[in-house]
Amino acid sequence: MARTPSDSDNAGLVARTRQGDNAAPLSISEISSLLKRTVEDRFGHVRLRGELSGVKRAASGHLYCCLKDDKAVLDGVMWRGNTNRLPFVPEDGLEVIATGKLTTYAGRSKYQIVIDSLELAGEGALLALLEKTRARLAAEGLFAPERKQALPFLPRTIGVVTSPTGSVIRDILHRLADRFPSHVVVWPVLVQGQGAAEQVAAAIRGFDALGPGGPVARPDVVIVARGGGSIEDLWSFNEEIVVRAIADCSIPTISAVGHETDTTLADFAADRRAPTPTAAAEMAVPVRRDLALALADFANRKARAVYRPVELGHERLEARAQRLPRPEELLQPQAQRLDEATERLRRGLLDRAGQGRERLANWGPRLHPGMLRRGHAEAQRRLASARLVPSLVERPLRDAGERLAALARIADQLHPEKPLERGYAIVRSASGEALTRKARAAKEATLSLQFADGTLEVAPAGSAPRSAGGKARSATPKEPASAPRQDDLFG
Repeated sequence: MARTPSDSDNAGLVARTRQGDNAAPLSISEISSLLKRTVEDRFGHVRLRGELSGVKRAASGHLYCCLKDDKAVLDGVMWRGNTNRLPFVPEDGLEVIATGKLTTYAGRSKYQIVIDSLELAGEGALLALLEKTRARLAAEGLFAPERKQALPFLPRTIGVVTSPTGSVIRDILHRLADRFPSHVVVWPVLVQGQGAAEQVAAAIRGFDALGPGGPVARPDVVIVARGGGSIEDLWSFNEEIVVRAIADCSIPTISAVGHETDTTLADFAADRRAPTPTAAAEMAVPVRRDLALALADFANRKARAVYRPVELGHERLEARAQRLPRPEELLQPQAQRLDEATERLRRGLLDRAGQGRERLANWGPRLHPGMLRRGHAEAQRRLASARLVPSLVERPLRDAGERLAALARIADQLHPEKPLERGYAIVRSASGEALTRKARAAKEATLSLQFADGTLEVAPAGSAPRSAGGKARSATPKEPASAPRQDDLFG
């Protein structure tokens, strides 16, 4: 059987141009360029939905990732300029919608998408990102209850981080004016859109950096506030930079973002969460009227507490006074006893007088001159029989005289001036006090020495008084000028 000719029969060791073939062989670079132009022209603008995988940011700032679904994977790259405008931080597992153009990468024979913008694919993906961020920050302890600070009871200055043009700041100021007018410092920021998170975080850190006594008062409490909106509108308060700024703030912080049903990560990091900005103002300050009423009530209670013991004392005193008997009741038994004693005394005097009259009547007949003379004679007889010997009186007098003489001799021997006759002297101070110690005598300016025959004025050694000429005065006693001079008895 004859063999059918094929292309392999024409194969040779050296490539040859076949008859009728006018296509020259292309280089790898040429075919890569052709593919690149074809892909870019055909897919110059595409929107792709997929799950992020292998997300990494290079040192240059470019973002590299993969977009995948359950059947295919597509590489993606996002240049630094577009990366800086991302409203969220790309993470693995997020479902996103990428907008850009397809191109090829000749170095690896791959095609990829150059991403111009990246968005989350619906609220489900946004909520998934929110939950992942919340779990990660909670694991770091940023939402721990022990990090929470107590709000001051009555702040002097309140810092507010919000938009200066919205209704939020007006609601807060109006509520503060109604409850307790306070000094408010507003740090204006964007609360939505590109750069809002950075401004809010910078405002919180700026309040925290203020020192006491500076030109701008340091707030005692900070309110981070924004009105209601969708989850996209409130996303700036879910950013990690805002959450960390609130958690690191040393000033107690109140988060008042959105309405009651809105919840952001800033609410978890703040010390207190308020359902609305108006509620945040109510949390920050008490009601001045209530405080005034409470103070008045405390003053009344204090007054009642002070006067209550006095009132109770009055009540007890009145109760006990009512139980006491009346003075006439107390005196009635004594008055009765006095009347009885008076009556007994009267009767006793009458009885005594009667008895005396009876005795006098009985003794009357016995009182006659003979009885008196007989008594007088008996008394004279007893006097005559008594022996009055002088020695009975002289002996006690002699014994008493001997005892007195002995006492006089002892007194004479114990007299303080008796030793002066034996050469002793008594040292006296200028006031006449007798001195018995050398140290006491040395302190005196002059001393008086009493001898048996007179007194001598002297000065202690080292303290002798000097005369006007500088010489020490003599210790020779000087006769008083007033003493009269005795005349010479011998002419």
